[in-house]
Amino acid sequence: MIPFLVKLILAHLIGDFILQPTSWVQHKNLRSYKSIYLYLHILIHFILLLLLLWVHQVMICLIIALSHWIIDVLKIEYTRKYHKITRTAFFVDQILHLLVIVAVTYSLYYNAWNEWWINISMYKLMILLTCIILVTQVSSIVVKQIMSYWNINFNNEENSLKNAGKYIGILERILIFTFVISNQPASVGFLVAAKSIFRFNDLSRDKDRKITEYILIGTFLSFTLAWLIAWMYLYLNSFF
Repeated sequence: MIPFLVKLILAHLIGDFILQPTSWVQHKNLRSYKSIYLYLHILIHFILLLLLLWVHQVMICLIIALSHWIIDVLKIEYTRKYHKITRTAFFVDQILHLLVIVAVTYSLYYNAWNEWWINISMYKLMILLTCIILVTQVSSIVVKQIMSYWNINFNNEENSLKNAGKYIGILERILIFTFVISNQPASVGFLVAAKSIFRFNDLSRDKDRKITEYILIGTFLSFTLAWLIAWMYLYLNSFF
């Protein structure tokens, strides 16, 4: 049951966070169920599910793909009607997708455990790949959605590299994830110290307390997500 569940979650993460450009999301939000990219997005999910579950699970792939289309359309219509609460819509959308995945898995494995056609090494590889997607793309979007609660304007934004904050966050989470799963949690302290040194001058020059608090919240949120994902990885691997 666990390998089957991991496959469904992995397909969802790749389809929703890796193979869905921002331009597709914008077009979907604009055109809703009339958007061609909505159907391309669902087709990608269907193909990913087929690749991971193979042809004998076509009906399962169709059910999940159809549910994904329904949830996405409902989210888009809800967001278009109440455009000020897109952050809430994002989290509800992801929760609903995961609930469908859990429900499908539970219905298939309610009475008995099926044969595991995937060996342990491949299973661990899929767990690692899932966690990497979580710690990079998914965490970036989650942090962005949560931090959008505060509308902060940075006066010197034009002097920054494009998307620099996003990639800094991804790199620091990868490092934290690596340190924790390698049983080197003390190294995280050096990372925090190094970032504090680089950030000290920026924060000391900026007299706006809100910006300082904004940066600290974002940093600690990013670090916390990396720790949680690393612990999840260790926990799942403890079964094998």
